[in-house]
Amino acid sequence: MNNKASVIPLAGLLGLLAAGPLSGAELINGIRVVVHDSVITLEEVNASVLPALGLLQRQYRNDPETFRQKLNQLVEENTEQLVQRQLILRDWEQSGYQLPEAIVEEALQERLREQFGGDRLRMIRTLQAEGLTLERFRRQIREQIIIEVLRNRNISRELIISPHKIESYYRAHQEKFRAEPEVKLRMITLNKRGPDDAGRVRRLAEEIRSRILEGADFSEMAAIYSESAQRAQGGDWGWVSRSVLRRELAEVAFSLQPGTCSPVVDLPEACYLLWVDEARPERIRPLSEVRDEIEQTLLVEERARLQKRYVEKLRAKTFVRYF
Repeated sequence: MNNKASVIPLAGLLGLLAAGPLSGAELINGIRVVVHDSVITLEEVNASVLPALGLLQRQYRNDPETFRQKLNQLVEENTEQLVQRQLILRDWEQSGYQLPEAIVEEALQERLREQFGGDRLRMIRTLQAEGLTLERFRRQIREQIIIEVLRNRNISRELIISPHKIESYYRAHQEKFRAEPEVKLRMITLNKRGPDDAGRVRRLAEEIRSRILEGADFSEMAAIYSESAQRAQGGDWGWVSRSVLRRELAEVAFSLQPGTCSPVVDLPEACYLLWVDEARPERIRPLSEVRDEIEQTLLVEERARLQKRYVEKLRAKTFVRYF
């Protein structure tokens, strides 16, 4: 039986938010959802929301109505995640699977090493500060392993996106792959050490430019003189769009003909020389360039579809009631 309320009751949580920061002792409790014989409490739902509350409060500090809507949405999403968790755990139990305790212990030891530097006492004190016992922490790890195993078994098993599906997606979403005009850029950066150094740096930049115009290789000059991170690569920035560069440099870079050196660009902090190897106009990125990107997008969509189908299958045979 499903009886999902359309709006999550948040009066208690919102009231506490208005009063100040939440603590574990202040969380209100009560039944939020029953999944077969398991209960999801309001305390569990509220605790799952807490990590995101600070950011939400900052984002909508001056818009209480939107804050309330976003909070309501967050609580609803987290409630559903907790429901799905219980549905998957029950599926494990009903299927008669067994999880050797050695696997749980190995995962616990890994957490001990990675999160607490192998210090067991530090781990126990941290768990106590979070209101957790070691046994409850072990149970959480066990449940996480179970959920990962069943999700892999029912959702992520050998997903393959066909070339035809990738090509169809590409044709249907051409605008997503529109690229700005770009230039393949090299740059020499000469930093100024202070106001008294401006003249010296300007003269050096002009001297380097003269040598380039006389035939010196720009990349060699960059490797010798440039003070940027790209010095070892001959000042090579690769393909860049306007948005990558500050306005003064972008204006110069996108006005250059390929194979030409710019005049000295004299800015307060440095003098710059720019060289464009190639330029390409606004374009639709070719399929060969975005194939992997499309494949990842479709894999995420397919996993989401299989996740939804799996959860709906579990929900259809399980008593679920929302309060």
